[in-house]
Amino acid sequence: MKLAGDIGGTKTSLALIEKGSAGPLILREETFRSHDFSSFDELLDAFVGSEEVIEDLCLGIAGPVIDDACKTTNLPWNIAGDALRKRLQTQKVKLLNDLEAMALGMLELPHEDLVTLQEGDLKAAGHRAVIAAGTGLGECFLHWDGAVFRTMATEGGHADLASQNDLQDDLLRYLRGQFHPHVSIERILSGSGFGLLYDFIVATQRAPESSKVPNENVVGGVDRNAVISQLGLEKLDPACRLALELFVDLYGAEAGNLALKGLTRGGVFIGGGIAPKILPALRDGRFIEAFKAKGRFRPLLETLPVKVATNQRAPLIGAMHYWIRQEKT
Repeated sequence: MKLAGDIGGTKTSLALIEKGSAGPLILREETFRSHDFSSFDELLDAFVGSEEVIEDLCLGIAGPVIDDACKTTNLPWNIAGDALRKRLQTQKVKLLNDLEAMALGMLELPHEDLVTLQEGDLKAAGHRAVIAAGTGLGECFLHWDGAVFRTMATEGGHADLASQNDLQDDLLRYLRGQFHPHVSIERILSGSGFGLLYDFIVATQRAPESSKVPNENVVGGVDRNAVISQLGLEKLDPACRLALELFVDLYGAEAGNLALKGLTRGGVFIGGGIAPKILPALRDGRFIEAFKAKGRFRPLLETLPVKVATNQRAPLIGAMHYWIRQEKT
């Protein structure tokens, strides 16, 4: 049997599967709280029975995979391919960055799991990009080699935040005061970004402080960032509405930047946990306008399909399909 996993700082999902005629057949799937385990080996002990033989393994991991090993970004785990091969007694072990796994999963999602923001040229073939704001910001390319897609991991979320107008110039100056000397795009395009944007709006007197927004990130189980994004969606509070609009503008602009850097004529997928929660704001035109606002290259950006994935299991689905896809190539 095969083992697939999606390892994140908050939760880890594992699935035991077999290869079926129409794709992977799930034998057992379970989600764990990552911080309940001191290591991935400990979690593996809890999920895989001693009588179960794993023929191949693929993990999507939230962190950079370098030289077949990964020190997870938000967990005290060290995961090494060689150690897993020895433990499982198989050479078929693959460690992927979580965005690589998500990108592969996007290729397997049915039409109903994708919401179109821009149709683009559906006949165009070429590279694709995946961008995903969640706990952090992930970015990945799907390189089209003429026959199959191959993933190209990046740490693009840690690149510089770029401003496009006077409002964003002021935002960048505000953020430099907190994160000097480097302000990454992930500071904003992540869950905690809503709080930063709201605080900026209030601090620069663009809208009054809201009595409905907690002063701390989590109060009594209530997530401050979630409150801000929800009030912004409902347009019930001026500061929250402006914070959400600024988030969407910056998200669209960064998606466009990624598309240009990869010349992704095959389109752009938007994944992660935030996009489905703010889908109405992504569909009202602001995101795509910021995506296309690239001067002389606007006509090119207008041809690219842009889709939001609503299925949060995309990274696990990608890990499930990795070895099956390898057998086909």
